[in-house]
Amino acid sequence: MGAARSLRLLGDAPEPKTRPRFAVLGKGFRPFFLIAACFAAAIVPLWLLIQGGVIPTMGAMEPAVWHAHEMIFGFSVAVIAGFLLTAVANWTGRETLTGAPLFALAALWVLGRAGMALAGVLPAGGPAVADLAFLPALTLALARPLIATGNRRNFVLIAILSALFAANLVVHLASLGVLPGGLARRALVAGLDAVLVVVAIILGRVLPTFTRNATQAPQIRSIAWLDVASVASMAALAIVDALGLEGRAVSIAAGVAATLAAGRATHWGALRTRRHPLLWILHAGHAWFVIGLALRAAASVLPSIPTSSATHALTVGAVGSLTLGMMARVSLGHTGRSLAASPAMTWAFAAVSAAGILRVFLPWMLPPSAYHGALVAAGALWSVAFAAFVVDYARLLLTPRADGKAG
Repeated sequence: MGAARSLRLLGDAPEPKTRPRFAVLGKGFRPFFLIAACFAAAIVPLWLLIQGGVIPTMGAMEPAVWHAHEMIFGFSVAVIAGFLLTAVANWTGRETLTGAPLFALAALWVLGRAGMALAGVLPAGGPAVADLAFLPALTLALARPLIATGNRRNFVLIAILSALFAANLVVHLASLGVLPGGLARRALVAGLDAVLVVVAIILGRVLPTFTRNATQAPQIRSIAWLDVASVASMAALAIVDALGLEGRAVSIAAGVAATLAAGRATHWGALRTRRHPLLWILHAGHAWFVIGLALRAAASVLPSIPTSSATHALTVGAVGSLTLGMMARVSLGHTGRSLAASPAMTWAFAAVSAAGILRVFLPWMLPPSAYHGALVAAGALWSVAFAAFVVDYARLLLTPRADGKAG
């Protein structure tokens, strides 16, 4: 399948009046995918060093809260930013940010990460201010073209980004002692839920079409009511978590979301993608999405199932696979390259999938003495996968499109 045909789903990209001096600032995906992948490769080894007591914790946040915060509001939000800045420009026919404004937005994200890393030496509240500035700026950059063109279908993204900001604010206020400390973990779960709502929306739009175009199988399709119900059920789970409900309420909400997510993928042709790495990694990510929700449903009522396994099925498995797969595919298509994964990226996809398996299932099977070793192995595979993306795609992201077009 050619890149142009694949990207028709997102609309025709607007031609900017002037091209930025540096190619990396030509489209939102370029800087954000690059810094997100670099961050992903570095942050997990850093977390393992903190957990192992090799280096001290950072600032007021508990170590586990800091780790979850940076994976949700650092890494995941950066990938979402890169994707939406590119997609919204295509959906609306109006450019979001390029050139100096795009550089400023990326710098704001980096400032937030630096603030969080230096939280132990900065004045109290300083890291929170630096980190909290990014999401409102991103939301404004996306809202302007959406509202100006009356693109109501995608107004929901503004609401989701606003919810992400609210969750992030609660995490910081709870960590600073302004709010009860227990609210930090609740807000982190709600933040992850918001990320997964974005995942549910985007996958429903692109995955069946990508698969049908690549495999030429006409029976691959979406079922509209199932798509709507699946996204709505994920939003319902987010509300349940935000309200702090537990036990049976979470089990029912997560179980319904898992069932609907699995049901809508029945006609998505996952088994036809074995020879298409750029597709099977996305289907694998969606499978992790279903597994993670099912584990959440079970863990809420069965103490024998660790909640951490459900969390890491949704993060390492689903978010890891889907972000790596979408970054690879979007980068190829929007730089005018053929939609074919290199051998290095195919191995990277396998590595992130293996990281999910080790992180989710190995702690069940190993004695406590071997638990840290399993974490290190999973973390190493994760870091290798995203480092491979940086090595394989840095040139594409830093240089002009192969076809000479803008973007």
